[in-house]
Amino acid sequence: MNTKFQGTVKFFNETKGFGFIKHDESNKETFVHVNGLVHEIQADDRVEFELQEGRKGMNAVNVKRID
Repeated sequence: MNTKFQGTVKFFNETKGFGFIKHDESNKETFVHVNGLVHEIQADDRVEFELQEGRKGMNAVNVKRID
C-alpha cells in the first residue's frame, strides 16, 4: 500500500501541464505533472497524493483535491 501525503498546490500551469505541491509536514515541494492528476487542480487547492520516483526525483501522483 502506498503512503498518502497531504499538501497545498503552490502553482499549476495548465498550458505546460505541470506544477508543484508543498507538503504539509515537511514544507518540501514536489513536482506534479498533469498525468499524475485524478482531479484538475489550481494554486492553493488542498490535495492528497502519493510519491513516485521519476527521472529527476520524486513526483506527486494520484493527486486528488480534498476539503
